[in-house]
Amino acid sequence: MSSDKPAGDRGGLFGAGGRFSGGVDPIMEKFNESIHFDKRMWAQDIRGSIAYAKAIGKVGIISDEEVKTLVEGLEKVYQEWAEGKFELKPGDEDIHTANERRLTEIVGATGGKLHTGRSRNDQVATDTRLWTVEAERDILKDMATLLEESAKFAKQHIDVLMAGYTHLQPAQPIRFSHWLCSHLSPLMRDAQRLQDMIPRANQCPLGSGALAGNAFGVDREFLAKELGFDGVTPNSLDSVCDRDFVVEFLMWHAIMLTHISQFAEDVIINNLLKGIDIDDAYATGSSLMPQKKNPDALELLRGKAGIALGKAVGFTATLKGLPRAYNKDLQEDKVPLFSAVDTVKDCLAIATGVICTMRPNPEMLMKALSPEMLATDLADYLVRKGVPFRETHHISGACVRLAEEQKIRLDALTLEQLQGIDSRFEADVSKVWDYEVSVERKSSTGGTAKASVLKQIDDLIAFAQTLK
Repeated sequence: MSSDKPAGDRGGLFGAGGRFSGGVDPIMEKFNESIHFDKRMWAQDIRGSIAYAKAIGKVGIISDEEVKTLVEGLEKVYQEWAEGKFELKPGDEDIHTANERRLTEIVGATGGKLHTGRSRNDQVATDTRLWTVEAERDILKDMATLLEESAKFAKQHIDVLMAGYTHLQPAQPIRFSHWLCSHLSPLMRDAQRLQDMIPRANQCPLGSGALAGNAFGVDREFLAKELGFDGVTPNSLDSVCDRDFVVEFLMWHAIMLTHISQFAEDVIINNLLKGIDIDDAYATGSSLMPQKKNPDALELLRGKAGIALGKAVGFTATLKGLPRAYNKDLQEDKVPLFSAVDTVKDCLAIATGVICTMRPNPEMLMKALSPEMLATDLADYLVRKGVPFRETHHISGACVRLAEEQKIRLDALTLEQLQGIDSRFEADVSKVWDYEVSVERKSSTGGTAKASVLKQIDDLIAFAQTLK
């Protein structure tokens, strides 16, 4: 079957008569192209090209009039994308090819001068860094909303007590707001980590060429300033193949979603025990059982963490055997990166909604408390009378054992029974059996006393406001 294409025409930027004498296998063309996912970087690609046009004009490669022509043409391409009017065509292998093809259609042969000294290697590295930094800054705003609104929610319920657990066994009484802050604290660390990552990602690789640098002496510091980067990457070979910033984000999102997953599991358990009611907006029903109200939002939050870890490990494995400098394997960075950003933003929105609409049930949370959870307070009672803790620990344990043998609650032991174990118990031991007193004794920084928790809440709100 004959073709209208000249021999060797490969479409796109390469055309016919160059390095290749044969066309591209259609399957290979589809396998090789990335436009269906990297078109998300259209705005960053155009920004980079505008800056590069100015840079090559600055060193005299093109005239001021040609710079003006290219910038105005690129702005028209930008407008087409912004208005949803940009039309992809066969041969638009990637976002760089598509934008340059459309630019040349608008401005003519001058469009062919834009790529002077530039490679898609440094171009895609630039686009990806710009896109990632913008996404990371946007995510920080979402985290600010989650932290601030959740902290305010915690303050509303400052007087609610609940059972604290270790090993999923009853441990000590705590405040509901203290428990919630225990999940917000790791998210605050996550936000701090993300802040730390941005300066490393926000370095300009543009002007590195394919690998060896730019042959026309473009001012890379000028490019960095034009694009809002903090500085320039120091080595051209490394510049075009460095994807540490992608790995860092993928690892970061795995850690952050692990923290979200732990929160989700805790709420699922407390919902099962009727201590927390989940709003209908974040639950679904059963196709068979009419009574069911399933915590699907929380289960999906819990499930995302494992997938996130897989993406991080998978792309890191892709990188580990690559030689210097650019290799096509690096095209595989964007699918997990884009997916990770979308997942993070969705999960933060869902988690914020779940927290702000869930309802603690003070009566059921109190019901989960038991006097045995005050066994440490019983030991502390004797400590305050001068008895070494290692001794009081055994004494309190003996009291717990006696109550179990008698099949009664720990607080039902009489003074005589307690004194039968240790004569230093006195009548005021009855004051131990007060959950409010117990939590208020934990007044050190980070503890579950009211003043301490309020301080944690205020600190979370103050930190969240710095992220906006």
